[in-house]
Amino acid sequence: MSFDLIVKGGTLPDGQIADIAIAGARIVAIEPGITAEAGRVVDASGNLVAPPLVDPHFHMDATLSYGLPRTNASGTLLEGIALWGELKPLLTHEAVKQRALAYCDWAVSMGLLAIRSHVDVCDDRLLAVEALLEVRKEVAPYIDLQLVAFPQDGFYRSPGARENTLRALDMGVDVVGGIPHFERTMADGTRTVTALCEIAAERGLMVDLHCDETDDPLSRHIEQLAYETQRLGLGGRVAGSHLTSMHSMDNYYVSKLLPLIAEAGVAAIPNPLINIMLQGRHDSFPKRRGLTRVKEMHAHGIRVGFGQDCVLDPWYSLGTADMLDVAFMGLHVAQMSHPDEMRRCFDMVTTESAAIMGLDDYGVAVGSKASLVILDAGDPVEALRLRAERLCVIAAGKVVAERDRQQTRLALPGRPSAVARRHRAPTARQE
Repeated sequence: MSFDLIVKGGTLPDGQIADIAIAGARIVAIEPGITAEAGRVVDASGNLVAPPLVDPHFHMDATLSYGLPRTNASGTLLEGIALWGELKPLLTHEAVKQRALAYCDWAVSMGLLAIRSHVDVCDDRLLAVEALLEVRKEVAPYIDLQLVAFPQDGFYRSPGARENTLRALDMGVDVVGGIPHFERTMADGTRTVTALCEIAAERGLMVDLHCDETDDPLSRHIEQLAYETQRLGLGGRVAGSHLTSMHSMDNYYVSKLLPLIAEAGVAAIPNPLINIMLQGRHDSFPKRRGLTRVKEMHAHGIRVGFGQDCVLDPWYSLGTADMLDVAFMGLHVAQMSHPDEMRRCFDMVTTESAAIMGLDDYGVAVGSKASLVILDAGDPVEALRLRAERLCVIAAGKVVAERDRQQTRLALPGRPSAVARRHRAPTARQE
């Protein structure tokens, strides 16, 4: 027997050390000491072999547009939305497509092989929708790109948004999106949630709403989203993104709200980098940071995935397509410092986010798609601590990115010359 590719001696996220045999685009064996021949052997000895990183919340139509036509002077969400409104008429199909493809190249280099991207449908040209549909097709051999029809300026607030949302879905966009807290009134926001969930139910689609991305503790559209999810039988297909108002809500109300979200089967997608950058801008001190209640959601059995949200666009002036950066920030702001909690943060940029996106063939298991990332770390916690180098990225059975281990050669007075490899922790030994 021979295989196309064997990954030798890697440490899996559960601590198991095994070889992984790949035939075509599938994992066909996971066991120690596979001796069969292979077209290629990748030595992963001493390194973490994980499923690829996953970003369940991004805006690919805006990415890499930072500075066009100007920068966000206040750093607020609302100025970012206004700035995006200034940029939209200047967008061209080719520019959106090329920036998105450039970002996908970054993503592959960082082991990020599944992305859910919202795409604004409030431009009647649906130019960005057409561009990203082309991108989705071009990157399909190596990235699972899922698109969300997103009426950025409000499903009811923006003329034509309803029609454009339906047109985008007819064109092949995957998920129903929305932003109820940006409607003119709370009542319109409630109507938005109902209408969008009904559209998804009629079409058999998933839902992902920007929900309560505000410091206002009275923004409670997540309650309506949980209600509609249960009423329409959409459990497991719905996510509320951001949910930053929950950071400021009354604790008694949250004690009622969290069980409702859990009962309905609604997932949550906080975006740590952007949430803590944009929220609390009107505060003096103490200054709110805006991340939703991640640990409390876990305690209620709510599925949570961390998203990147933005990279070099009107809302965020930084970013590298590195989901380990996202998880690293998330564990700090959510104060998830126990080893089990840190491992959970790794899951939130891998398996948990994959489940939110409905990626059925994802994971390190026999029969799954052979998409893997080899990290210069010994386990998931060390991967987060180091934001470890991606040594090798495999997409559907093919090596799509490789790099050498990052190392520094030391020459210190009174010390023998040595090589330091990104501060990998020494292996613990039993005395």
